[in-house]
Amino acid sequence: MSSVTASTRFSVLDRSRTREGHTDAEALGDTVRLARELEGLGYHRLWVSEHHGVPGVAGSAPTVLAAAVAAATRSIRVGTGGVMLPNHQPLVVAEQFGVLESLFPGRIDMGLGRSVGFTDGVRKALGRDKDDADDFAGQLDELLGWFRGTSPTRVHARPAEGLTVPPFVLAMGEGAGIAARAGLPMVIGDLRNREKMQRGIDHYRDRFRPSLWAREPYVVISGTVAVAATPEEARRLLVPEAWSMAYSRTHGTFPPLPPAERVEGLTMAAKERGFYESGLAGHIAGTEEQVAHELETVLKETGAQEVLVTTSTYDRDALLDSYRRLAAVVSD
Repeated sequence: MSSVTASTRFSVLDRSRTREGHTDAEALGDTVRLARELEGLGYHRLWVSEHHGVPGVAGSAPTVLAAAVAAATRSIRVGTGGVMLPNHQPLVVAEQFGVLESLFPGRIDMGLGRSVGFTDGVRKALGRDKDDADDFAGQLDELLGWFRGTSPTRVHARPAEGLTVPPFVLAMGEGAGIAARAGLPMVIGDLRNREKMQRGIDHYRDRFRPSLWAREPYVVISGTVAVAATPEEARRLLVPEAWSMAYSRTHGTFPPLPPAERVEGLTMAAKERGFYESGLAGHIAGTEEQVAHELETVLKETGAQEVLVTTSTYDRDALLDSYRRLAAVVSD
């Protein structure tokens, strides 16, 4: 292993993906169990996500799920990737993270994104519209103000005020500039579009302003990493998610993950097949040796301090095996 890989933190985002033939409750339980396994393997963080009205994702309430994960573990950092700030009142978000930090001191991360729901129906149900994302920078400033006790309302966020919960900005679109101006760590993906990702990282570093939260830029790169005994087995780990993404782009709904063998037997229309093949390309996937080489390359290119692995697949045993193999790669 290279020194650059050895000095890099490795963490995991688990989206609590539902699987064909399995319930939402099982998906949430899978996330909690995975967190315990990752803790034993030495991963730095386990983050959970926020999605609303998506058949293929059980994780709709990230701070609630983070509490369950933190309660089931002892040392791994736990957080959100992320809470979608435009969906919520900043005071309520501050209170939720204040409770988490009070219960699990020194272990909670506050990953924040600017999405407002994938469909008009979801946005309407949340009482939001697309334009609400435009004020993300203001919402972020208000949220951080609740922790510092600087709100002009004379209201105090209990128990958040005075606590330090590390904030991270999920950089999509304008997110890199917002993270830089706020002086916050940034999470950026994905690994399939290296040039775009590098432009975002350069923009962030060039414009970073030191803050109370971070004295210098901190870059987390995110994406799918799959490790198996053979390149073919690693590729099969990618199949369920690639098909679900292709299906969502051709049918308008994001389905539960199917077994790889079922996908491989499907007849797809040309458009769907194109999205599917594209979904399989560009990830870091292969044997330990192949993945180690690819990680070294991307880490040298980006100078990132951390990798957030976002792999989803139907076979949870194979997924855990991948994480075990990756842990061995980065600790050798």
